[in-house]
Amino acid sequence: MLAKMENKSKIAALFDFDGVIVDTESNYDVFWNGIASKYNLGIENFPAKIKGNIMSNILGTYFSQYPKSVHDEIRKACSDFEMNMEYRAIPGALEFIRLLKKHEIQVGLVTSSDNKKVAKATEVLALQDTFDCIVTADRITRGKPDPMCFLLGASDLGKSPKECLVFEDSFAGIQAGLDAGMQVIALSTTNPKTLLQEKVKFVIPDFKGIDYLQFLLWSNSIQ
Repeated sequence: MLAKMENKSKIAALFDFDGVIVDTESNYDVFWNGIASKYNLGIENFPAKIKGNIMSNILGTYFSQYPKSVHDEIRKACSDFEMNMEYRAIPGALEFIRLLKKHEIQVGLVTSSDNKKVAKATEVLALQDTFDCIVTADRITRGKPDPMCFLLGASDLGKSPKECLVFEDSFAGIQAGLDAGMQVIALSTTNPKTLLQEKVKFVIPDFKGIDYLQFLLWSNSIQ
């Protein structure tokens, strides 16, 4: 069965970053709750509302009443935070990515983070030169849930949307992947499994125990 599936066309894997490869969401919750309090947004559970969004969208949507100087202050605060943040891998994530590379599967990183953070994080996690393509906030004009980022990742890899398997944790990211016409595997690292199951067919807690056969089974389901 394994040999038979391996003979089929290869499916590419597109990974979100926060909540999928690294366990940083709780850190961001603290940061953004602090920002929301400082600028008196009065929005309940603000971090959950912006998960998966690029900075320009966050500032334009929730801080439009403030001048550019405040926007610059928030950008700098977030950048400083990210440069000093601890990057802990989601269980099994690094091993799974390296397993896919071993089997010559194209692997892309598609994130709402900027180039500076991605460079820092991939260095810390020893993931430099691992990804066949990287799509960051610096390359897109429309953030998740818009599918632009995932479509760009597919284009970088020379794949059609139907040849891409997306790994996501946020509702915005999941919607972006689905609207791009891709199969999405959801991780319940940020949102409850029960809610994720309303959106996608497959939900996993992390990558522990996920082997190459499982990847082929997921791939086979979209071919």
